[in-house]
Amino acid sequence: MILFLGTRPGKTEIRPLGGVPCPYCGQTGTLTVSKTSNWFHIFWIKLFKVSDHTVAECSHCRRAYRKEEFTVPMDRAVDRS
Repeated sequence: MILFLGTRPGKTEIRPLGGVPCPYCGQTGTLTVSKTSNWFHIFWIKLFKVSDHTVAECSHCRRAYRKEEFTVPMDRAVDRS
């Protein structure tokens, strides 16, 4: 019997962070957050979440921030939505 198991990424959620300024350039309303989760699967059926990956990017200065680099207002805006 052959088992197909492993990990694969789920769908990426992209949403804007309105009212939060970019820590680098100071522009407000230019940040977007993308969240991706990795899932463990058997026969391509998702069983449980293995990890999350969250990144914010400023559309003005093109600076990217990992979850560890988020400021307090960025964390609050991500948690609200």
